[in-house]
Amino acid sequence: MTPYTLKQAAELLQSKKISAVELATEYLNAIDVRNPAINGYITLDKELTLAEAQAADERIAQGNASALTGVPIAYKDIFCQQNWRSACSSKMLDNFVSPYTATVVQNLLNEGMVTLGRTNMDEFAMGSTNETSFYGATKNPWNLDNVPGGSSGGSAAVVAARLAPAALGSDTGGSIRQPASHCGITGIKPTYGTVSRFGMVAYASSFDQAGPMAQTAEDCALLLNAMASFDPKDSTSLEREQEDYTRDLNRPLTGLKIGLPKEYFGSGNSADVQTALQNTINLLKAQGAELVDVSLPQTELSIPAYYVLASAEASTNLSRYDGVRYGHRAAQFGDLEEMYSNTRAEGFGSEVKRRIMIGTYVLSHGYYDAYYLKAQKLRRMVANDFQTAFAQCDLILAPTAPTAAPKLGELNNDPVQAYLSDIYTIAVNLAGLPALTLPAGFSAEKMPIGVQLIGNYFSEAKILGAAHQIQQHSDWHTHAPE
Repeated sequence: MTPYTLKQAAELLQSKKISAVELATEYLNAIDVRNPAINGYITLDKELTLAEAQAADERIAQGNASALTGVPIAYKDIFCQQNWRSACSSKMLDNFVSPYTATVVQNLLNEGMVTLGRTNMDEFAMGSTNETSFYGATKNPWNLDNVPGGSSGGSAAVVAARLAPAALGSDTGGSIRQPASHCGITGIKPTYGTVSRFGMVAYASSFDQAGPMAQTAEDCALLLNAMASFDPKDSTSLEREQEDYTRDLNRPLTGLKIGLPKEYFGSGNSADVQTALQNTINLLKAQGAELVDVSLPQTELSIPAYYVLASAEASTNLSRYDGVRYGHRAAQFGDLEEMYSNTRAEGFGSEVKRRIMIGTYVLSHGYYDAYYLKAQKLRRMVANDFQTAFAQCDLILAPTAPTAAPKLGELNNDPVQAYLSDIYTIAVNLAGLPALTLPAGFSAEKMPIGVQLIGNYFSEAKILGAAHQIQQHSDWHTHAPE
């Protein structure tokens, strides 16, 4: 097992105690041994990986390396990269090799980072357990009978299993933060528009946001520095001055106001989650943070609003997969309409079909005003609730999920229960806010539990700084599965 954090790996490379080729080979060998059990990686290409590592070594030797040059990283299968299969864990795109590279991936390649492979995910990022993948479920490395969370479950699992020092995920309704919680790692969803969506396969365009997943908040800050940029190829990309997301890492928590929303601390949480929250509260108090009671009254309504809006956008975005231009095409059909229907029936899994049908329904004549328009109004109300809360505090502390990771198959026959497990993450996406999950303890069954820090728009540095201070005074993030 390779126990390196991203920062440790970078320091080893910069001091030339290990070469990029040696480091990549170490990870590839570990993947060969451990990945078959967890199914975290679904696409590997050792030749491409070692070629990138060789180029990184040459860059280091020439003295023009960046802080991340030669550090390996894994990418969720939602990110396109030239010459790599980008299947979105779907039969529909099983044969799709991307002719271009996502901007966020290109930013990291420009830094000299080395691609280890593509990680498993819920099909088209639709799911909370990583069980809807065409390539089979990912297992949680802490217990192979449990799910890793989703949809970025593969990215969370390979970082937790120490098969990558870091990985990219995407967060539409909690898909970075929830698997980070279930796998005992750190993951941050930035403010919507901070990281380019160009080259990231779309699920729900007004929600999707890429973010880093790693062992520590410091690692996430280093990655976010390289990832975030304005991109003219993405109409939702925000044109802002470049930030240093590491700037608050060493800032004390004295005087920082932490909001505790009463809606998030109720009886719906397991005893283990309540203990993790109290662990974090105790640490914050000990470091001089001030705790403030706040309210987010639209919390319960965020789930129906999200699933109306996200499904509507998915219905539109996934209409491009028709068997005409790229991806899967049905072998048997009589005419064009039958080719469309057969291709989509064969290419999409049941959860994707469910959400397309919901989205098409709420956008149809006679139902648009009743469902879609009302959900949009509620989305604004959720965002306003957060602004009222942030008038009283700097950050909000919340659970990430009501329980530790469920067992494989536990939620397969109850999609509504699976949707309800996102109760604490979805509102952040509705509002477009930044939020981070960090480890905060373990359940009675020795499964990791994480908590969230939520900030106002563009407060990533403040969130990362608070998380880093918590991790400087705790060791939950240092534990790894056996």
